[in-house]
Amino acid sequence: MSLSELASPGASEPSHHRPRTAALTIGAIGVVFGDIGTSPLYAFREALGQAASDGLVREEIVGVMSLALWALIVIVTLKYVVFLMRADNEGEGGVLALLALAQRGGARRRGGFVLMLGALGAALFYGDAVITPALSVLSAVEGLKSLPAAAPLFTESRIILIALAILAGLFAIQSRGTATVSKLFGPVCIVWFLAIGALGLIHIADGPAILQAFLPWHAVNFVAHEGVLGLFVLGAVFLTVTGAEALTADMGHFGKRPIRLGWALLVFPALALNYLGQGAFAIRVLEESDRLGRPFANLDWFFLMIPDAVRLPMVLLATAATIIASQAVITGAFSLTRQAIQLGLLPRLKIEQTSPGHEGQIYIPFVNWAVLAGVVMLTLGFRTSSAMAAAYGIAVTGTMVVTCCLAFVVVRNRWNWSVPAALAVIVPFLAIDLVFFGANILRVIEGGWVPLTIAAALMLVIVTWIRGRRIVSELENDGAVPLADMARALAKRPPTRVPGTAVFLTARNELTPHALLHNLKHNGVLHAHVFVTTVKTLRRPQAEPGERVAVTRIDDTFARVELRYGFMETPDVRSDLIAAGLPGADKASFFIGRNNYAFADGDAGMPLWQDVLFVTLHRNAADPTDYFAIPSNRVIELGAQYAI
Repeated sequence: MSLSELASPGASEPSHHRPRTAALTIGAIGVVFGDIGTSPLYAFREALGQAASDGLVREEIVGVMSLALWALIVIVTLKYVVFLMRADNEGEGGVLALLALAQRGGARRRGGFVLMLGALGAALFYGDAVITPALSVLSAVEGLKSLPAAAPLFTESRIILIALAILAGLFAIQSRGTATVSKLFGPVCIVWFLAIGALGLIHIADGPAILQAFLPWHAVNFVAHEGVLGLFVLGAVFLTVTGAEALTADMGHFGKRPIRLGWALLVFPALALNYLGQGAFAIRVLEESDRLGRPFANLDWFFLMIPDAVRLPMVLLATAATIIASQAVITGAFSLTRQAIQLGLLPRLKIEQTSPGHEGQIYIPFVNWAVLAGVVMLTLGFRTSSAMAAAYGIAVTGTMVVTCCLAFVVVRNRWNWSVPAALAVIVPFLAIDLVFFGANILRVIEGGWVPLTIAAALMLVIVTWIRGRRIVSELENDGAVPLADMARALAKRPPTRVPGTAVFLTARNELTPHALLHNLKHNGVLHAHVFVTTVKTLRRPQAEPGERVAVTRIDDTFARVELRYGFMETPDVRSDLIAAGLPGADKASFFIGRNNYAFADGDAGMPLWQDVLFVTLHRNAADPTDYFAIPSNRVIELGAQYAI
């Protein structure tokens, strides 16, 4: 799809769809582009600061600007808007949606590798989720220091306190939901993009030579001639495209067309104009410094471009925009966590719905407060947005590398592209991502270790949980009796029968659940209706209405039930069993296996430290009663102890 097609809303849709597209586009501008839209607050300042470390000439400013513009064009426009938005999983995007799509592609021999790629992408996202609110809000509040009269009042400590107060308030309101206030996100961000675009346009006249940045060889020449310094500048330039992952992650909420329209018609032009204005302003300052014989000083270009009379309103607008960007990242962390739980990458966590009318609006207390703790520690540790910027790029570039690798699996196995065709598209994008990743790795000591540490910790949790669940499943199913055999045996020698319905939740409904065996052993009774039920997560965002429940009758007493949910859905077991018309489902007793695990002697399974971590995760997982939406007064828990 060309940009000219994107710019004509009526070209491919009926006229009665245009108002809905317009509303979705406004919503997308408020949610999808918040992160990348606030990058002008710090991205050019950081990139030029790296370039100015050993002096600066006008051509170098043009080179840095050319790198920034072409990063937006190649990475965001070509890679995400044009290409990756085609790789959707029934409308949903993001790294875990891409993982699920890749797993549906039939690459069984590489299934473990593909799973680890997706897990790595998810782990890196959490590093981004911690850094984005801290960096964006702090960079906006630092604009108070540019106020001519009030600057002495806003010391570094006061700036930090103001930023922390804003962030604490933002995280505190998450449990109440954001449906009401989110209606303002689109209009506020539209005002923001119009303001920064106009601000940049006004200042382009300060140094018209900056328009040469649209010629790509200025970017190539800069990197070729600057050597190692050029790589450091590349690492900082990448800050201009942080937030690009949100374009695919939020496809399910807004659709492809509104996101593409928002980018082509407003966001990209506004960002390009603002960056060009900052570059032109920097050229003017450089020329004045040369004329006066003074050394060039890297400045806070964004806020200094703003006329004094409107600087305070722009600081407030910037703060509002960064709050919106932070909200989008927090919501993304909630959504990603639910997907990870459904796909078996993380233990169950308590998930709360914050809106009865919107299933996607959820709140996960543990994630909320864990991210806030990380944000507070980062803010207090780095203290300035410039110090924190070095930590930002690694998590995002790492996620982009993972996305490219998963996209290759998808185009090969789902789209059935030939190897040469797949490589011809993926390799150029992957090469660019690897260059940026390598440039950001150079900044590990400056702060890049932070997201890497967060990602490593999450990967350790994910790998331990996956391995532990596999070992536990083997232990629990060792010697298990097929359910059909158990049904025949009980038909020949029936125990005491009681009226009513029993639902046994189990991971494998073709085997007899241990809870059923324990109930027969200790209580000696069998219900009139027994439904051995398993909850299956599909590799699709939502299950089709007709495929939610599948019932396989074994005899007059026993039946196997499979409940199917998409990875974006929250299970509601009791309601769906009732909706399926199963006899006695409204008054059924639910039997859940709650096993305990002890540490075995020897080296079997995982190392002891990993066993300890798995048992800790298992014991602190959310109660399955709450997670599966089962009334607690209808639940009976039975279990055993296993040595792992």
